[in-house]
Amino acid sequence: MQRPYPNVVNHEGVAGLEQMKWAQPHVDQVTYDVQIPFIRMFAGPMDYTQGAMRNATRGNFRAVNSEPMSQGTRCRQLAEYVIFEAPLTMLCDSPSNYLAEPECLRWMAAVPTVWDETVALAGQVGDYAAIARRKGADWYVGAMTDWSARELELDLSAFLPAGTYSVEIFRDGPNATRAARDYVRELQTVRVDAAQHTLKAAMAPGGGWTAKFTRVGE
Repeated sequence: MQRPYPNVVNHEGVAGLEQMKWAQPHVDQVTYDVQIPFIRMFAGPMDYTQGAMRNATRGNFRAVNSEPMSQGTRCRQLAEYVIFEAPLTMLCDSPSNYLAEPECLRWMAAVPTVWDETVALAGQVGDYAAIARRKGADWYVGAMTDWSARELELDLSAFLPAGTYSVEIFRDGPNATRAARDYVRELQTVRVDAAQHTLKAAMAPGGGWTAKFTRVGE
């Protein structure tokens, strides 16, 4: 579709986050999120409308039209900007909520919308997905899981050339299993050599993990 219609930036054809405003109790958006990268996204970009700052665990979620929330954790929302392909992305929540969350807003606003290279790191349809994407010299990684807590061993040597990297990470916080908005931002330095070099991505139920890798030095 992108060959005959290069003027079309993005496409619908996906059950985006706006569905949470009126979702019935049986709707499982978290499982859907880890299905569509393997299915719908093969057809090209998808207008998912992510970026919720009100986040709920499975037991806490309610459909509220006036102040809607997402299913799953805050870091899941951040990771979706890397995993989901969308040259025109969305900030679906209220401006007031973003003003109250400047750290998350800065991350979402800075993630590129088009990419130079993509590497699939790990995945199982309906269970989890992890994708690395490059823009210029920087690499971004996003990972999501279903309603099962999960820890992935991400092979950094699968996409990073040997060298030293500054890494900015957003991961689910220690209380994310009860308060889905809980997250931790941390900075690390990692050295990648020719051998396999892994980094653990631990996720709460309905959780996510995302990071940016910037090369430093020679």
